[in-house]
Amino acid sequence: MRLIPYPPGIIVGGEIIFKGQDLLQVSENEMRHTRGNRIAMIFQEPTTSLNPVLTIRSQLAESLELHRGLDKDTATEESIKLLKLVGIPDAERRIGDYPYQFSGGMQQRIMIAMALSCNPELLIADEPTTSVDVTVQAQLLEILANLRSQFGTAVIIITHNLGVVARYVDRVNVMYAGRLVETAATDVLYGNPMHPYTIGLLASVPRLDLARKRKVTVIEGLPPNLARLPKGCAFNPRCDYTISRCIEEQPELREVGENHYSACFRSGALEKK
Repeated sequence: MRLIPYPPGIIVGGEIIFKGQDLLQVSENEMRHTRGNRIAMIFQEPTTSLNPVLTIRSQLAESLELHRGLDKDTATEESIKLLKLVGIPDAERRIGDYPYQFSGGMQQRIMIAMALSCNPELLIADEPTTSVDVTVQAQLLEILANLRSQFGTAVIIITHNLGVVARYVDRVNVMYAGRLVETAATDVLYGNPMHPYTIGLLASVPRLDLARKRKVTVIEGLPPNLARLPKGCAFNPRCDYTISRCIEEQPELREVGENHYSACFRSGALEKK
């Protein structure tokens, strides 16, 4: 999204390909057209993402007027439709309210409405349910799932909640220390994980189908300092399957099944916990 200014933000290498175009190479004007229009984002904490001194109408209508060229009255009508779409009651009246007048769950619904205002091709949701209770979490995720089906928008969900992943995601990318370590279709990854970190994550989730006294498995140790990553595989200090090669070399993603990739030298010899 290129939202973090330089400094402190810096991209040291690589590409960000969207629709065949490297977003790192486009001008700021081109990026401004893409950001919020073709690619939208739902941030983790709505209370810090919404402007406290502007009404919801002002914040929703801004992108409609900027990207879609709507006049003030039409943008207001469209904003009311969006609020109704995400389940805000009495939207005609509440559109003039300020963020503090809404609960955390309602604020997150407003963030979803803002993200969808320009019918983006890609929606990035960064931990979209962390600030709300379990019941509201389910409601918000159902809204995202329904809107994805309705508008055909691709959705990337960034989350630590494996239950959310299992229910709402088609494909999973598992990351550790800033690198992709495994990627596969959701049912394949949950049924046959092929990286020690993925195995550890899945084993750490309490299960109702096992003995009540069974201890929850934990991944020993702590995540590495990203400024001083260990040589070789970043997971090797915490891994039960480490061999000398893991300490010396950094494994690359390789295919371990149909459209299933893992960055582990020992993918074929792992025992599921």
